[in-house]
Amino acid sequence: MSSSTASRWLRPEVYPLFAALGVAVGICGFQLVRNMCINPEVRVNKEKRRAGVLENFEEGQKYSEHFLRKFVRNKPPEIMPSINSFFTDPNRN
Repeated sequence: MSSSTASRWLRPEVYPLFAALGVAVGICGFQLVRNMCINPEVRVNKEKRRAGVLENFEEGQKYSEHFLRKFVRNKPPEIMPSINSFFTDPNRN
């Protein structure tokens, strides 16, 4: 890499772009590893692939009902509930 290329791409203005791309690649890598290691429908070994379609409902249910889904199941789908209630509650005006 020549010095002109380094001076073009390694400026402080480009750091947020590198950070955003790094986070996106990290999320994709996490999902890939999670699916390859834990997903019951992904079979990497040749012996497991020979089995064909398995009826493993319990294992699939365990995979889909992970901690985060159980945690947010009964929560309201709001990111900032206090701000939402401030602007939408008619009793406040």
